[in-house]
Amino acid sequence: MPQTTATDVDQIVQRYVAVWSEPDATARRLAVAELWARDGVEFVEGAQFRGHDGLVDRVAEAYGLFVASGEYHITDDKHVTVHDDIVMFTVRLTYAKGPQAAEVAWAARVFLVLDDDGRIVQDYHLTVQPLPEA
Repeated sequence: MPQTTATDVDQIVQRYVAVWSEPDATARRLAVAELWARDGVEFVEGAQFRGHDGLVDRVAEAYGLFVASGEYHITDDKHVTVHDDIVMFTVRLTYAKGPQAAEVAWAARVFLVLDDDGRIVQDYHLTVQPLPEA
């Protein structure tokens, strides 16, 4: 991977977090294409989502389940670690309203492996705080 600056990494993380909250399907599809390599894959909870079509469906489903209702916000912890082509940070679902507003409902460590163009080739979510039982 070419020399990656802190600004590059910050932009990748910001765009990554933002795509999960994007309400517009066309904008979401474009964001996925800009973030992930064409053959990119996400691994989460024993499932795999491959290629742009699979990732668009995955992001849309997560948006519909968690963000569209206004129940949660998606944030990151602002602590990013970079090693060569790997970017690591934590994403969180925080409650958007009610007595638990701003409290973390779920969190996962995200490991992104980037290609030479700075696009995500592999995306791993490792849950560190599961969602509470409904």
